[in-house]
Amino acid sequence: MTTVFKPIRPKKLSEEIVEQIKELISRGDLGPGQRIPSERELATFLGVSRPSVREAIMVLEAIGFLESRQGGGTYVRSLADVTMADPLANMVERRDPRMLHALTEVRIGLETWSAYLAAKRAEKPELDRLRELFTIMEEQSEHGGWDPEIDFQFHLTITAATHNTLQIHVLNTIQKLFQTTIMVALGEFYSKEGYIELLLNHHREILEAIEARDPERAREWMLKHLTLVEEKLALFLQKKHPDTI
Repeated sequence: MTTVFKPIRPKKLSEEIVEQIKELISRGDLGPGQRIPSERELATFLGVSRPSVREAIMVLEAIGFLESRQGGGTYVRSLADVTMADPLANMVERRDPRMLHALTEVRIGLETWSAYLAAKRAEKPELDRLRELFTIMEEQSEHGGWDPEIDFQFHLTITAATHNTLQIHVLNTIQKLFQTTIMVALGEFYSKEGYIELLLNHHREILEAIEARDPERAREWMLKHLTLVEEKLALFLQKKHPDTI
C-alpha cells in the first residue's frame, strides 16, 4: 500500500510564478499582445528574486504563453495558433475574393456571439470605451466617414467585453484579416449616398443594445450590420473579379 504514495516536493518559486501568470492569462487579466511588467517590476510585485522571475519567463516563452520582441519587452502571445494567420494574411492582402468572402462569414459567426455576450457581461470601462468610440464615429461621419481603425476598435472592444479568453485570443490572432474587410467595406459604403448614416445607425443600435443589457437585440443588430457588410463586399468583389465570384 505504501508504494502508491510519492513524496511531496515543494514547488520552486519559478514554478509558482509560472502558474500565477498562466492563471492571469487564462482569466483574461493579461490579454493577447499585452506587455507584462519587467523582470525588476515583477520581482518587486511578487517579493522574489529576479533570477526566479527570469526562469519563469523562460519557461512561459518555451511553452508558448509569452514572447520577447525586438526593441525590448515581453508580451502575451495569442493562445490560438499564431502561425495560421500568416498564409491567410497574404491572401487577404492580395484581396483574394474567395478569402474575403469566407472571412466575412467568419466575422458574422464570431461577432454576433460577441455582441450577445457583451450585452450580458460588459463592464463600465468597456461601455465607456464603446461610447467614446461611437462619439468619434459620429463626429467624423460629418466629414464623409470615419477612420477604419476606429471602427475596428469598436468591434474589438465588444469582443473584449465578452470576457471569454479564447474568443479574445482567436480574434486577436486574425485581427489584421478583419481589418482588411472593414477597410474594403467602408470604402464601398462611403461612396454611396445615405450609407454613412445607415452604418452609423447600426453601430448606435448595437451600442445601445449592449448598454441596455439586451443580448438578443445586440446579436440581431450585429447580424444586420455584418450582413450588410457582406452584401457590400460581395458587390465590390463582383466588380473587381467578375469571373471569380
